[in-house]
Formats: sequence, structure tokens, C-alpha cells
Amino acid sequence: MRLVGSEILMECLLEQGVDVVFGYPGGTILNVYDSLVKYKGRINHYLTAHEQGASHAADGYARSTGKVGVVFATSGPGATNLTTGVATAYMDSSPVVFISCNVAENLIGKDSFQEVDSTGVMLPITKCNFQITDVDKLASTVRKAFAIARSGRPGPVFIDILKNVTAEEAEYEFVPREQHKEKGLLKAIYERDMPDIQKPAVDEEDIDKLVSMIKESEKPLLICGGGVVRGRAHEEFNQFANLIDSPTAVTVMGGGGMNGRNPLVTGMIGMHGSQASNIAVNECDILIAVGCRFSDRVATEPETFASQAKIVHIDIDRSEINKNVRTDHHIVGDAKEVLRLLIERLDQQDHSEWKKFVFSYPTETKYDEGGETLNPKQLCDTIARLMPMDTIVSTDVGQHQMWAIQHFHFDYPGQLITSGGFGTMGFGLGAAIGSQIGNPDKSVILVAGDGSFRMNCHELTTVQYYDLPIIIFVFNNQTLGMVRQWQNLIYHKNFSQSDMDRGPDFVKLADAYGLKGYRVNNQKDLEAAIEEAKASGKGCVIDCILDIDEMVRPMVGGGSHITDFMRI
Repeated sequence: MRLVGSEILMECLLEQGVDVVFGYPGGTILNVYDSLVKYKGRINHYLTAHEQGASHAADGYARSTGKVGVVFATSGPGATNLTTGVATAYMDSSPVVFISCNVAENLIGKDSFQEVDSTGVMLPITKCNFQITDVDKLASTVRKAFAIARSGRPGPVFIDILKNVTAEEAEYEFVPREQHKEKGLLKAIYERDMPDIQKPAVDEEDIDKLVSMIKESEKPLLICGGGVVRGRAHEEFNQFANLIDSPTAVTVMGGGGMNGRNPLVTGMIGMHGSQASNIAVNECDILIAVGCRFSDRVATEPETFASQAKIVHIDIDRSEINKNVRTDHHIVGDAKEVLRLLIERLDQQDHSEWKKFVFSYPTETKYDEGGETLNPKQLCDTIARLMPMDTIVSTDVGQHQMWAIQHFHFDYPGQLITSGGFGTMGFGLGAAIGSQIGNPDKSVILVAGDGSFRMNCHELTTVQYYDLPIIIFVFNNQTLGMVRQWQNLIYHKNFSQSDMDRGPDFVKLADAYGLKGYRVNNQKDLEAAIEEAKASGKGCVIDCILDIDEMVRPMVGGGSHITDFMRI
């Protein structure tokens, strides 16, 4: 049948099973929005307050559901407003397809109104991007984009469609996604264009070598990285950890890859890692990192990282091997498959003495309890106790993020939604919106700092309009907390431009958007606010007052040895 380009785009989304799109309309994409009306009920569009909010919402949707997120935006500033969200998804390997429409072909390259080289802008922060100038190539390109976004190491893909393409006609046949490969629609991708998007074949000899290394080990340590979460390899990872009886450290992106209540968990690793995790890295004789990038926040000093251990790296992306830390052995492959092959070849191990040593060190920071004011652990523990166990936790970036990851327990992939690689302040609210829309039967909370929350708090209008029951906890210490912490410890208490001694009043801000706001200074008031918020079934903001000089503990300075904890 013959359809115009905007209709072909909608049909291609249906082929992929897409029923949720986030976006913001504008001139060049109006043909698409015009066709969207015909698909009401099959494709549900959520209008955000800003394109960046749409990008984070689609990202949160993708991370929490395991599906591909989708965003619509117009040309020029519409497309460039997506870039922070695109880069956030790219750094954390989140599968999102970003779709914008550019000016018509006769206006390209003429500095036309709202024209920009969108694909040039997106090139360094996407897995792949396309500009579509021919309506006959529209369907095949959209199919490619989704296959690339979800395959291999997932990531964002950007599609820029010229406006005239959305109005031109072409022949189109609806082909469900599961038939794409058998009908040869993706043959060029798999065989020529992008062979790396397929899962690499696992070398059985590499598996056997690691099995021997594990059997010889007396002090093993596992690192659960974001690849376990993205690959939904959590069941295999937990089974593997229990089988080899290994203490297990978790990266920021690995939250939910290992059951947070498993007694083998040593807590977070790295700059703000627990003493148990960081000391175990320094003392282990084999370190097995699964889906971990060994970023500077984990391997704080790469040359001495795990210096007494044989380092083994398991990752789907060959380019990550030996990039930051030199390995003694590595396996390139999908985490789920590699772990399954290891489990088949291993017997139950026992490392009781090693575990006794590791867990003689704390896995969480302790605080003085019983005071009149809230401290970070009290705040996190109260939230965890009163919210359902399977609550999805979205965070912004800063001290509150570290406190949440240190003190909450994440039990499944997609339960922790946070910006680890790009460290995007303002990420959390949009991501919570996408997570709630993708998981309507689960509770969703946002843990934000007062600095981060200011950046995209306008998305409260999206929470209110779509009646999303998101509970927002603002960890309000009236400062850019992590900046102040560094200024306190490293910059001789020169608190330059880090105090947030200004508006808004978050309770009044919530009211302005038609939401309930609370301000709490102690645990009793916090408990009452949470219970009232839960009972209401509505979105709300809880402004939680903390001391301005609360710090994230422990802390290892950048470039320092992983056990060189600063005095705080």
C-alpha cells in the first residue's frame, strides 16, 4: 500500500511494538504529529515541558522496561535540546531512538530557520545516526535504527528525517519485527553495515581458562557492572556469585544486577565505595568484572588497581577490554551467555575465611542516630522501610545519588535509574516520569538534590497533567553538596558559588504545579509525609532538610589508591 512518510514512520513504530513516545512538536515535525492523531490509542504520546525532559523520560522508560525508548523533536533547537539526554543514554548504554525532522531538502545548507546539522551534532554521542532524504528508504532505515539500538551493547540512535520526506508517498508493507530477519530486511546490517551489533561468539577455551583460574583462587572478588543490568543477566550473575562463594562489589550502574540483600554484597566500589569493597579489591587474588568499564570512579588509580589479583574482564564490547585497566584474561561476549557457560562447568566453592576477612569491614557508612535533624542514612532507611520493596528509584546526580546507592538495596534490573557515566544533573525527574509510564503498577520515587532538582523541575507539569503518582524527595542541604564537599576537603573551604541560598520554595513550587508539597526536618514528619503521599496516590514533593555540611563517606580522592580514604 502507498502511504506518506509520516504514516510509514508510525507503522514502523508499530512494527517494533512501540506504544509510548515522548516528545515536543515544532514546525518541521508537524506532518508526523498530524499523522499521530490517526494512531491514538495505539501509540500514546506524552508531551513534556522541554525536549531534554522527553529525552530523559524515554531513557528512564528504556532502562526500567528493557524496551527501546522513543523521542520526537523538531529541528534546530528542538534537536539540540536533546543532546544532553542523548549523551546520557550513550554513556550508560541505554537503547533510545531519537527522531527529529529537519528542514526540507531545498532549504538544507542555506542557514534556514531552525536548521542545524543535527547528524553532525549527534555523531560523537550516538551508536549510529541517519539522515533520511528519500522516502523509499524510510522504513528500512527505521528498522535498522531499532535493531542497532537494542543489539549488542545497546545505545542511542538518532534519525533525522527531512520535512519533505514526511509528506511524500512510497510503497510500504507492514512486517512485524520478529519477521525482519527471516525476510532479509536486516541482512545488510548483520552482514555488512554493522556486524558488531550481533552478540559475539564466546570462545569456549576462554571459558575453560577462567574456570581453572576460579578453582585455583582462594580470595575471589566479583564486580557487578552495568552490563549485567543491560543484558538482564541478573539471575545468572546471582547464581554465579553464590556458586563461587565470592564477595561482590557493585558499581553505580550495576545496581540491581546483584540482589542487594544477598549477604555476599560488599556495597558500592570506587571513589565512594565501602571499605569492604575497596579493601577487598586491594587484597583479592582474582578479580572478575562483568560488564564494567573500569571508569575513573571505580579504578581511581588504574596502575595499582587490584595489584595483587589476576584481573578478568567479561564484556560484550571488545573496545572496553584493556582500555582503562590491563587484564590478565578477558572474555568478549554477552554476560548472560558467558555466565551460563561458567555455571555449567563449576562446582560449589567455599571461601568462608576470605569472606570473614572482607566483611570485617563495613559495607555501609554509619551515622550518629537519634538526633532531631535528619541524616542521609535515616532518610534513606525511612524511605526504604515505608515504600514497597520493589519501588523504582530514580536519582539525579550528586551527594543524594551516592547516599541512595549506598543505603538502598536494589534487587532487580531497572529498579535503580541513575546517570552514571555522564553524571547528568536534572536527569532524575524525566527518568522517573518515563519509569512510571513504563511501569504503571509499581511505585516510583525520585531522589533529588536541591541543585539538580532546580534544573528540570518544570517537568512537574508533566507529573501533574498525566496524574503520575511519583513521590519526589528533595535532599535539601541548601548547597551544591558534592561541589561543597570537594571545596571543603580539597579547596581549603573556599565555597565559591556553591551555596543555594535562594528560591524557589519547593513546597510552594509544588503547589504552583497543582501538586502537594511537604517540608520535613525530622524523622517523625518524614514518616507522616510519606504515608500521606502514598495514601493520596498522587505525585508530590517532599522537601527534606539536611545539614549543609553533610558529606558522602567514605571518599577516595581522584587519582588516589583505592584504599586511600580521606579523613572526613
